[in-house]
Amino acid sequence: MDASKLLSILRTCIDSKLLLPGRLIHQKVVTLGLRDNIALCKNLINLYFSCQSYDSAKRVFRSIENPFDISLWNALLAAYCKNYMYIDALELFSSLLQHPYLKPDSFSYPSVLKACGGLTRVHYGTMLHAQLIRLGLAHDVVVGSSLVGMYAKCNLYGRAILLFDEIPERDVACWNAVISCSYQAGKAEKALELYEKMKESGFQPNSVSLTTAIASCARLSDLERGKRIHQELVRNGFELDGYVSSALIDMYAKCSCIEMGKNVFEQMTTKTVVAWNSMIAGYSSIGDSQVCVELFRKMNAECTKPTLTTISSVLMACVRSAQLQHGKFMHGYIIRNKIEADTFVDSALIDLYFKCGRIQSAETLFKRTPRTDVVCWNVMISGYVAVGNYLKALDTYDDMEVANLKPNAASFVGTLSACSQLAALEKGKEIHKCILEHGLDNDRAVMGALLDMYAKCGAMNEALNVFRKLPEKDLVSWTTMIDARGSHGHALEALKLFREMQQQNVKPDKVSFLAVLSACSHAGLTDEGYNYFNEMTTKHCIKPVIEHYSCLIDLLGRAGRLDEAYKILKNTPEISEDVNLLSTLFSACHLHKNLELGQHIGRLLIKKDPHDISTYITLSKMYAYAKRWDEVGKMRLKMKKLGRRKNPGCSWIEVKKRIHSFLAEDKAHPETCRVYGCLKIISDHMELDDMMPS
Repeated sequence: MDASKLLSILRTCIDSKLLLPGRLIHQKVVTLGLRDNIALCKNLINLYFSCQSYDSAKRVFRSIENPFDISLWNALLAAYCKNYMYIDALELFSSLLQHPYLKPDSFSYPSVLKACGGLTRVHYGTMLHAQLIRLGLAHDVVVGSSLVGMYAKCNLYGRAILLFDEIPERDVACWNAVISCSYQAGKAEKALELYEKMKESGFQPNSVSLTTAIASCARLSDLERGKRIHQELVRNGFELDGYVSSALIDMYAKCSCIEMGKNVFEQMTTKTVVAWNSMIAGYSSIGDSQVCVELFRKMNAECTKPTLTTISSVLMACVRSAQLQHGKFMHGYIIRNKIEADTFVDSALIDLYFKCGRIQSAETLFKRTPRTDVVCWNVMISGYVAVGNYLKALDTYDDMEVANLKPNAASFVGTLSACSQLAALEKGKEIHKCILEHGLDNDRAVMGALLDMYAKCGAMNEALNVFRKLPEKDLVSWTTMIDARGSHGHALEALKLFREMQQQNVKPDKVSFLAVLSACSHAGLTDEGYNYFNEMTTKHCIKPVIEHYSCLIDLLGRAGRLDEAYKILKNTPEISEDVNLLSTLFSACHLHKNLELGQHIGRLLIKKDPHDISTYITLSKMYAYAKRWDEVGKMRLKMKKLGRRKNPGCSWIEVKKRIHSFLAEDKAHPETCRVYGCLKIISDHMELDDMMPS
């Protein structure tokens, strides 16, 4: 059997990825003494790489007695880079540089530059660039494109663009490199601009150009441009491959046109795993777990193996829709198929169980995860905050520190939220120090959470210091400060901040107006509050919600303008029967001893909720003040029939950076004896003080 026949069979093996027949051909090559045949060796290397038998490919190269053909070296360099074996590529290139008879050529450098980009070894890449200039190869179109790609991968966007501008003759690959470079640098608009220039220069975009251009439209949520590119492809009869189709599906999904993406998907003759993932991710983004699970099942039925990306996308849909059954189905699939979940899958499952109120399931799953990644810890912290278990959230943060894991921005945001709810100022200050140590004092989300914590804890000086140091004051930070000022008795300062915010051209929203109305309510600034309410509805065209009406009713109620408040309630259909607003006005009636209106509202409340004992208690007090003892007796009789007691409230105190919670007459605290001992001493001293002559 001659070399040409062996070569033909080898190429068939490569195309079909037939490793065993390929090995038999390799044996034949050796027995026939053809191991130094360059064409056969190149194809053997390609065969082993296509079948992921990398060590065998390396052995083929090493077995050649005198590898004097540079194309053989280039083939191995290219194969290494194609399979992301960048370190092996650089080691091989180093051996080539030391070879006594061979020198790299214009086909060697593109692979090496790709390896430099993949490893972000910009220093080595720059050295190669200088070497290429000396050799006169820098303006070779293929080498130039590779240099552009290398600088782009190393985040040196400016240098990549300058280099592109210097290339005298460009090809499609060169344009693709600079378009991709712009997209990777986060400059999607520039990528589209270059895409248009490429077409104007007479070049026909290929799959790579189109995929990047469509992805840029997706990033910009530019549906119109994305549609134009798609229509252009259809007009030109361009056959959509898996990459372009997947990009189109992703673009339509991100532009809220999921049905158009579905049309592209259904027209695909061969659906790649990327296309399936794009389709599932599209429905996941709108929280449609039902369709995501259906697509997942179809994907399996069509023998396309789901990736971890597929699974995490389906799980995220379950999280967004809080669909426990769909999530449990996915969890079962992972267990049945013995899939080794990554951090994203584990965290999505934990998040799902928290969202669906299955706290124990989330905790059990967390204990089984490796817990070496901060992401799962962050999900636990935010999960506990979401369900109101703030003490557990702080404990989890402390456990994370004990495990020597470095907290990130999300860790601090979640933990500070817990501190805010507990008014745990000392713990919050401790976290503030950690934020400074980790260099996150310029992170907007972290500083916003820190500002909120100090504001909720009433630490106005600290809150103001954080507010002043914010790199950019957005609407949320302004609103936080306005709310803090108002809720801690500084209503005039709150209103001053609101005016400052408007002077800075920050447009108020319904939340900021709520903070202003609340400040007016706390300070009894009735007319000011009424004016701001009218400004919100007329000048800013913001439709009031229940919370705004609650502030207005409370404001008028505190001022004794009860009939005016009740008139607003009656004349606004969407709030006329709201129990909370009626209760607010009812309390105001009690405060101002308005029995007539109070009795009317009280009856409305009893009709809506006959088992709410607080209404009977308030009515009883109002009747007692009016000396209507018969009515007082009736109220007490009704309360006795209900036989209800108010649930005990929980309190907490922060001592030495630890939060201690307790109920009335609590005996569960580990230091109960000492606590009650201290109370006894205080009580005795109080009795002695009462007995002392004044």
